[in-house]
Amino acid sequence: MRSFKFFRSFGNRSDGFILVAVLWLLGALAMLAAIYALYVRETTYVFVDQDERLETQGLALAGVELAAYQLTANPNARPTCGRFNFPLGKVEVTVDFRAENSRIDLNMAPRELLAGLFIAFGVQRDTAVGYADRIVAWRTPATAGTSGPTDGETSLYRSAGLNYGPRHAPFNHVNELGLVLGLPPDFVDRALPYLTVYSGQPEVNVLCAAPEVLAALPGLTPERLHILLSQRAGAPQDILRAQLGIGAQYATVQPGNTNRVTVDVRLDANRHVRSEVVILLLPDDTEPYRIQSWRDEDTEPLPGEAANASLR
Repeated sequence: MRSFKFFRSFGNRSDGFILVAVLWLLGALAMLAAIYALYVRETTYVFVDQDERLETQGLALAGVELAAYQLTANPNARPTCGRFNFPLGKVEVTVDFRAENSRIDLNMAPRELLAGLFIAFGVQRDTAVGYADRIVAWRTPATAGTSGPTDGETSLYRSAGLNYGPRHAPFNHVNELGLVLGLPPDFVDRALPYLTVYSGQPEVNVLCAAPEVLAALPGLTPERLHILLSQRAGAPQDILRAQLGIGAQYATVQPGNTNRVTVDVRLDANRHVRSEVVILLLPDDTEPYRIQSWRDEDTEPLPGEAANASLR
């Protein structure tokens, strides 16, 4: 009888152990299932995000190709700027192209034009000329025997406590302007949208330049600027030059071979991706153009990014 009670007690204890083990296994399986579900969801978001990125990149490249076609279709009457759009299913693509010499080239623009841009922003003339001198000094090669710490321009940077000096070579990127001695960051930020390092021309194209760029032309009064903006679309060149006055020597109506193409891809009402591409047309080459710069900007988060942000 005692033996029977012992085995019954032992059986009850073993049943309890089994029950606990089963519960642990079920808990572990539930945790694994939750982890797997999270993994599947995250993987789905990644693939959706990747698919949409591939789609937007393909549409952006298509927009660049179409812009290059419009720019090269008639070499004798190349447009200085233009805009078009095309739908693809539920996606709307808008393309804007503009001659790059509608911006001021940091490496080629004369001192007067650079100073004029800062004057147009409200900087006093003497201060603006000083800014322009620093920009020109940054890009000007050092004379023989004066490179290095003994260079006068470099000494100014050392005296200001900076551990670098001027490049004494062309600007590699417009953002490099922020390294130039004495230029306030707020004025640099205001100037960047109107600058380039890709046009390779000292003049600006008055047919498609922004009003801020036209205002930088020496001698162009606000009244003349207003007239120029209202007439430049169809006015003969002699009329345009008459409105420019002494600023005509810093202006051109020839588009050049470099163009900036902006492609806006609107996936739906909430998702909008913009690509800004600088292309160099190659009329006598096997390829119609070469990409000089490509920058993407997501104005709204893509689905995977929004979902991942909500999980953090």
